[in-house]
Amino acid sequence: MSSRERTTVEQRWVLGLTAIGSVMVALDALVVAAALTTIRQDLGASIEELEWTVNAYSLTFAMLLPVAAAIGDRWGRRRMFATGLAIFSVASIACAPATSVSWLIAARVLQGIGAAVVMPLAMGLLGAAFPPERRGWAIGIFSGLTGLAVLSGPMVGGAVTEGLAWQWIFWINVPVGALAIPLVLRRIPESRGPARRVDVRGAVLISSAVLGIVWGVVRGRAAGWAGVEVLGSFVLGALLLAAFVAWERRAPQPMVPLSYFRTRAFSAGNAAGFFLTAALFGAVFFLAQYMQTLFGSGPMEAGLQLLPWTATLFLTAPISGRLVDRIGERPLVVAGLVLQAVGMFWISLVTDASVRYVELLPALIVAGCGVSMAMPATQSAGVGALPREAVGIASGIYGMMRQLGGVVGVAALATVFADAGGYASPTSAFARALAGCGVLSLLGALAGLGIGARRTPGPAGPAGSAPRRESVEEAV
Repeated sequence: MSSRERTTVEQRWVLGLTAIGSVMVALDALVVAAALTTIRQDLGASIEELEWTVNAYSLTFAMLLPVAAAIGDRWGRRRMFATGLAIFSVASIACAPATSVSWLIAARVLQGIGAAVVMPLAMGLLGAAFPPERRGWAIGIFSGLTGLAVLSGPMVGGAVTEGLAWQWIFWINVPVGALAIPLVLRRIPESRGPARRVDVRGAVLISSAVLGIVWGVVRGRAAGWAGVEVLGSFVLGALLLAAFVAWERRAPQPMVPLSYFRTRAFSAGNAAGFFLTAALFGAVFFLAQYMQTLFGSGPMEAGLQLLPWTATLFLTAPISGRLVDRIGERPLVVAGLVLQAVGMFWISLVTDASVRYVELLPALIVAGCGVSMAMPATQSAGVGALPREAVGIASGIYGMMRQLGGVVGVAALATVFADAGGYASPTSAFARALAGCGVLSLLGALAGLGIGARRTPGPAGPAGSAPRRESVEEAV
């Protein structure tokens, strides 16, 4: 092994500890999915309250990502990474003994704050610890473990819920955090980035705008779409969004540089990523409940029944990642999201009182292959479309758009589910919600059509051809 390929002990510690933090954060994004039915029964939660147990985490996570990255660059990534782990662990202690849904939602907000600090600083610590020639390898392992955590979330949550209790999906974070924090402070060297001004005003405006719009969607059915509360939420959200755009145009160091969106591939990649995650989070939110409600499955069995859908990532995503450099992002994004739409529509069409699990298997595999094909391609289009020096901010914007997509997807599809009868008419309600996942996937495919076709160098060489966009791993 050459000196360029050696990994030092210090680098192994950085990779291992940042991966642990990332896995904790990724697991808790969807680990509650298999436990939602149990939480609903134990705490008497409505569909509106259940969606907030997911969205409170995702919304806080999304809004604080850019702010946390800037604070870490200024005050020290190691210090803030350890702080994020501490906040996340304390929040998990607050989640576990919750005796009401309101308590659980408030604690999930605190978890989202910790997650927003952990995730971007984990990437920053990796970038500082590994030289460019080894950075792609390290990020590949890191991303693989994070992806595994996301996909295994429903299964892990189901196993813990059934084997112990739903509260233990949060308790297990505590010893992991307690062991990781002192090791982070001892084993990871401190690093800092360029001292960027934190765009607090931009963060407050966009957070308030999204909260207003999502609140209107969530409360629409219960409070009345034409009611003062719902219309007021939409109007306030729209005004705050306009104020955010106006501020970002003149902010000295904007959180979201609007000029980036003039690049078609960047805009289209972010839009496709938004709808992809909206459909994905919506599907995870409902499929685990679907298995438990219609088939009478336990939480663990429901998680296992989703494996044909989630396990496709291990086969399809690596192939898709390699194909991006050969054929470009657009075919993979469009084809992948169309396949996901087909799978979701398929499930919605065969769902009736006599449906058997085996009838859903082909649809789950088709949908899983589709989302696994589209996921790396949308990230490549969104992040790799900009110059190398902008990749950090571009990655933060893409991550924020994905988390926001998850929030909007769960909120919108929960409204569809409730309008179709909810838990009182589960067969038709689940079918309608999963059809909504198909619609969101098709919207993502339409957005993907805006990604420019990649021009590859001809036999004469690269002269006259567009340069190949860097992959995420190369650019970070």
